Amino acid sequence: MKFKYIFLVTILLHLTSVSAQSITAKLIDTNTQEPLEYATAALYDQQSEALITGVITASDGSFTIASIKEGTYFLEVSFIGYAKQRIENIDLSKNEAVLDLGTIALVLGANQLNEVVVVTESATLINKIDRQVFDAKKFQNAQGGTATDVLRNLPSVSVNGLGGLQVRGSSGFVVLLNGKPVQGNATTLLDQLPANSVERVEVITAPSAKYDPEGKSGILNILTKKGAANGTFAQVNVRAGMPSIESYANTKAPQRYGLDATYTLRTDKWNFAFGANYQRNDLAGRREGDVFTIINDTLTQFPSDGERSFDELNYSGRFTIDYLPDEENSFSLGFYGGKRSKDRTADILYFNNTARTPVINGSTLYDFQYFNENLRIRKGDFVLGSFDYAHVFGNLSRLTTSFLFEYTLLGGPTTNRNLGFPDTSIVLQDEFNTNDNPLYGTRFSIDYEWKPFSFGTLETGYQYRSLDHKGDFIYERRNNDTGVFELVPEFSSAVDLGRTIHSGYAQLNGTKDQWDYAAGLRLEAMDRNFDLRDRNNTIDTTYTYNFVRPFPSASVQFTTTKNTKLKAAYSKRIERTTTFKMNPFPEREHSETLEQGDPELLPEFIDLLELGLSRNLKGGNSLFATAYYRNVKNVVNRVNTIFNDSILNRIYSNVGRGRALGLELGSEFKPTKNWSNFLGANFYTYSIDGCFDNKPISTSAFNFSINANSTLRFSDSASLQFTFNYLSARNTAQGEDSEFYSPNLTFRKSFLENRLIATLQWQQIDLGVLNSNEQRITTARRGEFFTTTNYVYEVDMVLLNLSYSFNKNKNESKFIESEFGKREF
Repeated sequence: MKFKYIFLVTILLHLTSVSAQSITAKLIDTNTQEPLEYATAALYDQQSEALITGVITASDGSFTIASIKEGTYFLEVSFIGYAKQRIENIDLSKNEAVLDLGTIALVLGANQLNEVVVVTESATLINKIDRQVFDAKKFQNAQGGTATDVLRNLPSVSVNGLGGLQVRGSSGFVVLLNGKPVQGNATTLLDQLPANSVERVEVITAPSAKYDPEGKSGILNILTKKGAANGTFAQVNVRAGMPSIESYANTKAPQRYGLDATYTLRTDKWNFAFGANYQRNDLAGRREGDVFTIINDTLTQFPSDGERSFDELNYSGRFTIDYLPDEENSFSLGFYGGKRSKDRTADILYFNNTARTPVINGSTLYDFQYFNENLRIRKGDFVLGSFDYAHVFGNLSRLTTSFLFEYTLLGGPTTNRNLGFPDTSIVLQDEFNTNDNPLYGTRFSIDYEWKPFSFGTLETGYQYRSLDHKGDFIYERRNNDTGVFELVPEFSSAVDLGRTIHSGYAQLNGTKDQWDYAAGLRLEAMDRNFDLRDRNNTIDTTYTYNFVRPFPSASVQFTTTKNTKLKAAYSKRIERTTTFKMNPFPEREHSETLEQGDPELLPEFIDLLELGLSRNLKGGNSLFATAYYRNVKNVVNRVNTIFNDSILNRIYSNVGRGRALGLELGSEFKPTKNWSNFLGANFYTYSIDGCFDNKPISTSAFNFSINANSTLRFSDSASLQFTFNYLSARNTAQGEDSEFYSPNLTFRKSFLENRLIATLQWQQIDLGVLNSNEQRITTARRGEFFTTTNYVYEVDMVLLNLSYSFNKNKNESKFIESEFGKREF
């Protein structure tokens, strides 16, 4: 019986393969021989000239038009700034399953200069079946900054007052760099990548099985600039910040300056790319807070005010060597090393600290004030290398392999000193905690892509990932009698996280008539061992967590004859936890706060579902709308408990189930030839239902974010751009984060035939009348505690960026990035 079904399926596949034809080809630039990504290929009936279907080229310039009926057609291929090319008399017969048109070279239009000067302005956004693609060059407010400054302009993305990055209201997402996974803290990674090197950003909100399933709100793929002709390319970018306009009574003035340089050398078979980066990004600010706790019948209240500033320094060097011996093989070797540090100063005065009993109308037990001097230093030295190999077979199938190794040494002390006030020579308490965190990460992957069927392309692959992260946490307190720092065992520990992941996937992608479709399954086996030891050698426990789970995905898109696309997608995801969130031994953040984790913390499992519509309108205008639903099991939240009358304990814990139902909107519109606008918004409801510490949690709220971008061109070499980013108040497991907004203005002027570009930025516009770059965070538990903290960061910052290119070739620098260490940093 089983044999009959197998035989029937075989016959059906055979009939499908012989009755449907496909056309494949590759588009390149005539002069540079580089592939043209996002070019258009449209197929027409030869006799009626009716449009049959159209596709967009992939990153290597290739495209496939599948499931074409027998007949005679002509093909039109085009790309902005290039002359359109028409290929006629394409005759498809039943005995020819795949017609390979080979390589098609496009030439720059007659109205082009020696270098690429696009007369028709390119689109800010391109919608594809599984992602939205944004042109980074459109966001002038990011020039001279970092990749984070680029991302804050996208409809799906928001940045809060503490610099936390979120996609569709969630901080759980994965970053890819040029398609390679980066397992790291996204904000830390993106704050180190120069915005000048970013070409495009792809927001993949319902990823396919080809990608690692990590990230509850999807994937951000950062694509760096590429496309150099043979020869050399050299570019230097310099950034300088003007002195602060507002005063925050900080101990020292912030410094903002940077330098990044890129040099590439390309021949027919070799490509060498070198880069160096040095950035100083300080930020002035203050923190205003109030806290009260209730223990038994005693109320303790401690309002505070003082400095909260950051000194951030990053510098690194990297290179990539590519070798292309022939058209079938390519090799790539990469290296990246550097140092980074981020110092947070929180010098806070706690004034009018009181304790009363009973809580209501009680007598005062004590009343005093003190000054907390707190400095937290985060450091990271890192070295990583990668080796990639790709081979294209005669049947156009493709094999790719990739190996990455990383070593990162994380660490940095925190000093916490409680002093008398106004006499700060009196030392009430002096504490010091530090950690040494060597991390070793390895990743190996192999992928194979071929076209065994006429109705689609099949992709399969295997990936191995290994993480070994050791932590040595030392906490010491000064003995005021002897002056000697003594170990505090209850806050000191040694941890070791070991995690291995084996995963394999199969993915089918295809196109038929006006339909695009993809479906796949990824199977993952994870082993996690978390070894925990205390300094008294009384605790030595290993916590294990293993699973074998499927992660399915599916997406479909229908393109109408009126340039409208309708799509639907589903993806199963996972959000893994970091070592820090699993360490149950408290770490002293500052005077009023400890932080600790849960060694049995479970990963979050997520179901993503979305329905979308996009349409291209006349005059370069466009719009899109995407409705989405995200269901999260084992939601991880940072929640508060009372440690003692004046210290709260922040604990990372699984608190239940989270649900988000949202609508994402975006539009690009041009009222005049020289005035263009891009507007994006995300509206969603978010709820959390569960419990913590045997007490129920039930919270729900409506949240939204808006990112607006308006550009006015005065000439081909001068423009003015205004951006506005707004994040509404949002609910957390125990409270609420207030609204946060950021207005910015940028003037851009090019000189010397676009070799020199000057950008003058006015960031966080406030003028003393707004509350820009300011956010209040509130948490509470009835009858136990209440906290409210307002973070006020620097406004009206003025920066000048200068970028000079020494020749007219394009940039061909694609560097590797950290996959493991930056998540922990």
